[in-house]
Amino acid sequence: MEQEAPAKTTEGAQEVTLRPFDLADVDAMMAWVSDPEVTAFMTWDPYTSREALLAFLRDVALPHPWFRAVCLPGGDRPVGSVSVSPTADACRAELGYVLARAHWGKGVATAAVRRAVAAVFGEVEGLERLEALVDVCNVASQRVLEKAGFRREAVLRRYCVVKGAVRDMAIYSFISTDALLV
Repeated sequence: MEQEAPAKTTEGAQEVTLRPFDLADVDAMMAWVSDPEVTAFMTWDPYTSREALLAFLRDVALPHPWFRAVCLPGGDRPVGSVSVSPTADACRAELGYVLARAHWGKGVATAAVRRAVAAVFGEVEGLERLEALVDVCNVASQRVLEKAGFRREAVLRRYCVVKGAVRDMAIYSFISTDALLV
């Protein structure tokens, strides 16, 4: 399985690598996708069964054009994921990420986002803009994007339903000509 060279991070944070997921990742992934705190701002509920997560890996993550496991140095176990999903406009894609709670506040998510941005603009033909939607109450995730060089563009009021509540979302973007912060 191909693995990218580690991305060095600033502020004393850990290095990360991104690699494609494998069905063997189900148990490592279950540790964080079943955590209600990790999934609090996600549109999906925590996973409660290994079988449902295995089906997600098989049917969604593996065939997805850009869905990567976030791994720390010295290990190949995923501690999170980052994805870049195409939109109806070929020049735009949407970034998503999630990280195990044990690694919050250590620069791991920022390093993973930076690594994804650096890779995806070179891999996805015609991509000019990456977008990320973040709940206005998810300040930590907004900070990840800002530290990775994304710009906050607006607040989309009453934009979507998350776990039964209508939520305001901040939209961030990174354009292909923006400087990648390393």
